Amino acid sequence: MWRPCWKPRRLRDLGYPVHASRGTDGGYRLGAGTAMPPLLLDDEEAVAVAVGLRTAVGGSIAGIEETSARALTKLEQVLPSRLRHRVDALRSSTEPVPADRPGPTVDAAVLSTLATACRNRERLRFDYRAHDGSSAPRAVEPCRIVSWGRRWYLVAWDVDRDDWRTFRADRITPRTPTGPRFPPRDPPEGGAAAYVARGVSAAAWRHRARVVVHAPADVVTERINPAVGVVEAIDEHTCVLDTGADTVHTLAVHLGLLDVDFDVSEPPELVDHLRALAARFTRATPPLRGAAETGARASGTSRP
Repeated sequence: MWRPCWKPRRLRDLGYPVHASRGTDGGYRLGAGTAMPPLLLDDEEAVAVAVGLRTAVGGSIAGIEETSARALTKLEQVLPSRLRHRVDALRSSTEPVPADRPGPTVDAAVLSTLATACRNRERLRFDYRAHDGSSAPRAVEPCRIVSWGRRWYLVAWDVDRDDWRTFRADRITPRTPTGPRFPPRDPPEGGAAAYVARGVSAAAWRHRARVVVHAPADVVTERINPAVGVVEAIDEHTCVLDTGADTVHTLAVHLGLLDVDFDVSEPPELVDHLRALAARFTRATPPLRGAAETGARASGTSRP
């Protein structure tokens, strides 16, 4: 953006590349340079950068821990005392919850290669390591990188399989150079993040169920996270929820949170667990009497 300025030399002395023009309509414009000039941060920006760098030190991207630590040290050395005290308070008063299992780390150079291929729409070739340790070449048209907890995923169109696929970034070894550019393609249904959520959750499910829900599909979709399952409309008033969880207890919780009627016929473990819950809830509440029971049935809180 051009702005009037009679003395751009001071900015150049500070390291900022300045493009200037003379005359009554002249001005200056900051440009991109080859070196990082001094940064002017307000108080909140400085604290945010410090907290972000400290978080990156223990993150899931390999190769940036030492770099983040060096940058944090430089920043803390020049912070005013009032801001240094705020950063120190956050550091000394914060304790992360340890993960049940340490997550995989991803090479920063790999993430950079994947991101560049996504941005430039360049076909990507890489060796992909499977669960059993075997490796096979893949050719894809990359779409997006998705961060899920401590894992990073590449959502891409698999050229050989003619379909969308999800790849764990820590199992990718890119081949160079990248391939030719490809035309843009519509992302998978719901977007890349929802596609990963569905795929990652389904792969981890030990128990699956197809549940008929007595509510419109758009209502059910609004009430669940994409990681919980996929909703398919049957008609204007009914839909099917394809869902699952690691335990039937969790699966029952998901169904209870829908707050609408539903029918479950399988798996048997889920049916038995729901029956046990129904009996437990019945024992936990006083029996309905007379008009109260009639009113409850009329309102739908008790099905005949």
